[in-house]
Amino acid sequence: TSADDTSYVDGSLWGMSGASTTPTSSNGANADGAWAKGYTGNRQVYVAVIDSGVDVSHPDLASNMWVNSDEIPGDGIDNDGNGYIDDVNGYDFINGDGTVFDAGEHPHGTHVAGIIGAGGNNSIGVSGVNWNVKLISAKMMNSDGQATIANAISAIDYITDLRTQKGLDIIASNNSWGGEAYSRALEDAIKRGGDAGIIFVTAAGNSAVDVNSTPTYPAAYDCTTTHRLFDCVVSVAALNEDGTLA
Repeated sequence: TSADDTSYVDGSLWGMSGASTTPTSSNGANADGAWAKGYTGNRQVYVAVIDSGVDVSHPDLASNMWVNSDEIPGDGIDNDGNGYIDDVNGYDFINGDGTVFDAGEHPHGTHVAGIIGAGGNNSIGVSGVNWNVKLISAKMMNSDGQATIANAISAIDYITDLRTQKGLDIIASNNSWGGEAYSRALEDAIKRGGDAGIIFVTAAGNSAVDVNSTPTYPAAYDCTTTHRLFDCVVSVAALNEDGTLA
């Protein structure tokens, strides 16, 4: 089954296409090839969006947002005792509350959440790689697209705790942000997530530079350890439709 979402059908989402799909794109990810084989995701799998807030009521996202059934929304009480009050869909580490989408919110978090998990084949909007998934919002980027290392660490540790304490099958976090400053504390937080089994997917940046020779973080962090055989950081570069680096 191919997606019938308007932005996929008109070719705008070329990144989801492949060399033999319709629409066709030789530089797309060929997500459509997976959809055609019935691989459209699973709502028992969780992906964290560590970014600006996510529009939890968006018609392409609402059905795929995590809902913390152990919290009573809006009662001002930490019902599940995890240290966060009213974290129903995630947590806002800028304002210190459970409202992950505020007035004037920067659109980036919603944008990347849509790429990961917009409900596909619903005849509207866009299609995510996964039509079925559970998205958790960990908001650490403000309305200007800026973030502090401290808030990033808090957001990463929150997601790690959700996996280790609540048993959510969080397989990855998406971290489409970065900068030139090295932080041992941030690197350690990423490694704590890796030790819990969470892959830290991050942006290589849009400068077309080798992040190993000209480091940008968190993409350049080495997340290997003696007790874990895999590097938990996956750095991803974006392509233009013609295959050149974005």
